Amino acid sequence: MNDPFVSIIIINWNGKKWLSDCFRSLHGQNYKRFEVIFVDNASTDDSVAWVNKRYPKTIIVINKKNLGFADANNVAYKLVKGKYVLFLNNDTRVTKTFLSELVRTLEQHADIAGVQSKMLLMDEPNRLDAIGAFFTHTGFLYHYGFHATDDKKLDKEIDLYTAKGACMLFRKTVLDKVTIKGDIFDPSYFAYFEETDMCHRVLLLGFKIRYIPTSIIYHKAGGTSTAMNNAFIQYHSFKNRIQSYLTNLETSTLLILFPIHMILTIGFAFVAFIRLKWKLGLAVMKAIVWNMQNWERTQEKRIYVQQHIRLLSDKMALSSVTRNQGFEYYKKLASGLSLYQHE
Repeated sequence: MNDPFVSIIIINWNGKKWLSDCFRSLHGQNYKRFEVIFVDNASTDDSVAWVNKRYPKTIIVINKKNLGFADANNVAYKLVKGKYVLFLNNDTRVTKTFLSELVRTLEQHADIAGVQSKMLLMDEPNRLDAIGAFFTHTGFLYHYGFHATDDKKLDKEIDLYTAKGACMLFRKTVLDKVTIKGDIFDPSYFAYFEETDMCHRVLLLGFKIRYIPTSIIYHKAGGTSTAMNNAFIQYHSFKNRIQSYLTNLETSTLLILFPIHMILTIGFAFVAFIRLKWKLGLAVMKAIVWNMQNWERTQEKRIYVQQHIRLLSDKMALSSVTRNQGFEYYKKLASGLSLYQHE
């Protein structure tokens, strides 16, 4: 066989109820040259025993504590043997040709480093989860196609600022170039925005990240994160986004974008306080404080990225994957993106 070998990484935390669909569909698809690295984050629901019994060829890693999505992937990444690395959520169900379509794109286009599948909501298969995200001049991402009705007008390949971590395939040779201290994701991220931080570095190398609508999966969307409260999610989301921009943006871009982003961030917290959502407002402020306290660590990472990874200016790397949005989008974003319908 000439098909390149693919390493598939699945991170699990008490996700036993999702594993049957995920593993059955994964082993039933038409691409056969792959390994599965299953990393369990100290689950208490017998997930490991379930996988070990039914899919004994799976490489299983058991963490003594919940390392989060980011660092658990780092653990798995050190074990991969494939030419390509697929990051796949445990709450997904894949289709027969999903992986072959992704691999075909990377095999045919040397300038593309990463690809993302078309993700349909498992409970509403006529709607998209999200196509991916674009960069904006406020620093808040434009989640393109978020919960949009599945439509042929959205079935075209497009380049993205960031793929969605639920199902994305990357060249290992490129991932190796964007690791920092051996980690593909920053371990301090725990969860949220870790894939965006990594994708940003990929773009700085001059590669593209593309949405491939012919590769289709179904995603529960929040199957694991529903067990985490909103304040927890927002704390990590804001903390990691701020840190990522401080790390990856060049100085001229940072001087313009960062003040805007921080004003909007503080505004988000202020609105939360007005609505008496104290935990949410405090989570956002805590995210800001964390970045102040960890500035030296971020600065060290920033120097490495700017000196050893960046090959393109921000204008060259980001201009084609930037789409600015109007006030209505940010209004809905502050209220909850589920209120926003793609047009």
